[in-house]
Amino acid sequence: MKTLNDFNFDNKKALIRVDFNVPLNENFEVTDSTRIESAKPTIIKILEDGGSCILMSHLGRPKGVQDEFSLRHIAKKVEDIIGVETKFVSNCVGEDAEAAAQNLQPGEVLLLENLRFHDEEKSGDKNFAEALSKLGDIYVNDAFGTAHRAHASTTVVAQFFPDHKCFGYLLAQEIESIKKVMETGEKPVTAILGGAKVSSKITIIDNILDKIDHLIIGGGMTFTFIKSQGGSIGNSLVEEDKMELALEILEKAKSKNVQVHLPTDAIIADDFSNDAHTNTCAVNNIPEGWMGLDVGPHTEADFANIIAQSKTILWNGPLGVFEMENFAKGTIALGHAIANATKNGAFSLVGGGDSVAAVKQFGFEDQVSYVSTGGGAMLESLEGKTLPGIAAILDDTN
Repeated sequence: MKTLNDFNFDNKKALIRVDFNVPLNENFEVTDSTRIESAKPTIIKILEDGGSCILMSHLGRPKGVQDEFSLRHIAKKVEDIIGVETKFVSNCVGEDAEAAAQNLQPGEVLLLENLRFHDEEKSGDKNFAEALSKLGDIYVNDAFGTAHRAHASTTVVAQFFPDHKCFGYLLAQEIESIKKVMETGEKPVTAILGGAKVSSKITIIDNILDKIDHLIIGGGMTFTFIKSQGGSIGNSLVEEDKMELALEILEKAKSKNVQVHLPTDAIIADDFSNDAHTNTCAVNNIPEGWMGLDVGPHTEADFANIIAQSKTILWNGPLGVFEMENFAKGTIALGHAIANATKNGAFSLVGGGDSVAAVKQFGFEDQVSYVSTGGGAMLESLEGKTLPGIAAILDDTN
């Protein structure tokens, strides 16, 4: 696996696929700069080698050229974070882009306009990829968040750099972190899967059962498992057509000696609202008219005990409706348990949109081993899929 450390960028132009698809407010100000900060180590390494950086990214889902999705809005923020003047060119291919790249001097940074202003980016057009390839000497993919897309800038462009392509530090770290959970992790390995639906996690569960020792299930999908075993769940979320599947998962886990841990108690509410009346009861004995919106205190303690004994931890999905303060306690308690286990030497990987949001919201970001930057890409990795953006770099280089 070739990374930045396999190249000296002295006097070379690095064409870097970054993921600067960051949120902007109504004044076009960046409200979360995590993705830009994550790309900084790669950019700095190249500049310190004596190279220059040509950054390409998408932003949002534009239909043609739309100024609200222009990367010019984030150029100043990129400059502030990297600490180097960031030039901007209002196209990513063509004469202007080629001239800007040609004039770039060692130690300089150039940000190209939104790749998705061109339909050819998403369609993986070879001519468009070739036009991009003319801008740099070495292709660096550092965008894990788009590694599951076979787009021109994430996959196709790599073929024009047969001996001069590599992973950036961020993407290499993502690959290694997932590998630790899926292949090389110290046992016991515990996976925590939350979220609303069993159906959205079934392929992950199928793929990881051979690799884990404990499976903790939380969130809305809990109730499909509870009801399938004859429990009363009141008005809680349930996938009636997935109850048979839930039983199959439990049976399959048992056959592979994986211990499945379901909540034993729940915080229930008489309405889906932070202001609803609440109570605590057994998770399999929820009265009609009430719904489970978080795990209860017994479950918090049980889960914390399992996590304390774990050496490798994967967290994907919250335990309750953490967006509402009154139903966030279970997810916060889980965060504390994972932080403590990490402090005591466990490796912890957090990934998936809601988990990452929870980790950031409750201040656990620096208390876990790694927070993945790519929701969809990470989930597809956990499902055992080969990501096209990764395969394109590995091709002929491993």
